Formats: sequence, structure tokens, C-alpha cells
Amino acid sequence: MPIQSCVTISLVPQARGGPFVFWDDLEAGCRKAAELGFDAVEVFPPSADAVDPALLQHLLTVHGLKLGAIGTGAGWVVQRLTLTHPDANVRSKAQAFVRSIIDLAGRFGAPAIIGSMQGRWGDGVDRETGFAYLSEALNALGEYAVQYGAPLLYEPLNRYETNFINTVADGVTLLKTLSTSNVKLLADLFHMNIEEARIPAAIMAGAGYIGHLHFVDSNRRPAGLGHMDYGPIVAALHAIGYDRFASAEAFPYPDSDAAAQQTITMVRACFPR
Repeated sequence: MPIQSCVTISLVPQARGGPFVFWDDLEAGCRKAAELGFDAVEVFPPSADAVDPALLQHLLTVHGLKLGAIGTGAGWVVQRLTLTHPDANVRSKAQAFVRSIIDLAGRFGAPAIIGSMQGRWGDGVDRETGFAYLSEALNALGEYAVQYGAPLLYEPLNRYETNFINTVADGVTLLKTLSTSNVKLLADLFHMNIEEARIPAAIMAGAGYIGHLHFVDSNRRPAGLGHMDYGPIVAALHAIGYDRFASAEAFPYPDSDAAAQQTITMVRACFPR
């Protein structure tokens, strides 16, 4: 299967200004994605309850789209929940929030993403304890997602957003320690541009473990509007047999419509069918 195009839709007012191409209106986002020829959408909701599964199914069907993934970041942005918080009650609420997103995404055979909800160690949690909490959560939530036939996606973030896992290689090392095999990595080119010595080599190191790709440029603008060298990156993705989505988690620069057009143009150039 060829790598497929995907574009982000944020429904979280508190995240305004963040790296999402379409905003606020699920129906309008799906319509525009379809008009431009995207294969799928990636949705960032304030909670699972904020999305009507029947409406989402209708929109996907009418517009001939797939659901690429659903993000859990609002658990942090809105409720300040993390899976590694020193308070056990907060960690429990965080897992419950992620499970609800897994249930929503699972209806469509899509994965949930854990990014900012991983939190940080420090401020009441030492490194060893923090990693123990993170592993515990990934094991439990990864196994929970098995019932839907979809993996849980774990995203290495740059050093300014987490001090847990910053590189793909370290992500692979973490996944190898888990008791579940149902957690895959989300490789985000923006974070990789900060943390990886060589992005293509990092992708090669993630062979068999990368389950989703955030296709974006070095400055978090849409692909092609920064200094990313995509040729070697595309070659590495093909070399590892990656065949999932190239999803635009990018700033709506200069605006949403232009960002979406720029992205689909670059996806077609990088991943021709």
C-alpha cells in the first residue's frame, strides 16, 4: 500500500495557535480535505464525548476519507493530565482519558496518539519512577487498544517538551522493554529535526516500530516551507516498508487552505502513486 495523505483538524479552542491545519469545524475540515484529495484526517478533540461517532462516520463516508488517528493532547492542554504525574489519582484520570480516546478511534480502526500526555519526570517524580509510570501506562493502554485491532501510538518529543524519549532510537529501546507489542512510534519530522543527528538514519533505526508519520517541515510549517531535505527521508521510509499515513501536523501558514494545498502538493511529489 502506498503512503497515504492525511491532514489535521483541531477542535480544541485552548490549543489555538498550535500546529494544526484546520480548526474548529469538523465538517468543514473534512469537506476541504476531500476537495483537495487527502486520503484521511487526523482529529484533535477536547474529549471523546465532544465527537459524535455517528457524525464522524457520516463525514468520513460522504467525503471518502479514512480516520488516520485521534490525538489525546487535550488531556494535557485542557485538563493538565499526564500519565506520569506524581499523584496517582491524576495518573488514573489520565489513563481513563486516553482509554476514552482509544474507544472513539477504535470504532474506526484508527490509533490514538500519546504525545504531550506523557509528561516529564522531575517536580516530584524522579527519572526512574517516571519511566516506570510511563511504561506501566503504555503497557496497559497498548493492551487495551488490542481489542480494536489498532496500535497505540507513542510520540518521541523534543527536549523542550519532554525529558523522557526524544529520539526514535530511544523510543525503540523503550518499546522493547514493554510487555505489550501493541505500541508503535509516531515519527514527527519537526521533533526529529531538533533531536536527530540524521533523520533518514533515525527512520532506518525505527524499522518495524514506526506506525505513523507527522509530515511537516523544520519550522513546523507545511512541508516545503522550511529547510527539510525530503529526498533521503522518503528513501528511508520506503526502505523500511512504511505504508501508513503522512499526516500534516503543521501550522496553518499562511492560512489553513494554503497550508493544506501546500501539504497535498508535497505529499504527491514525495509519494507519487
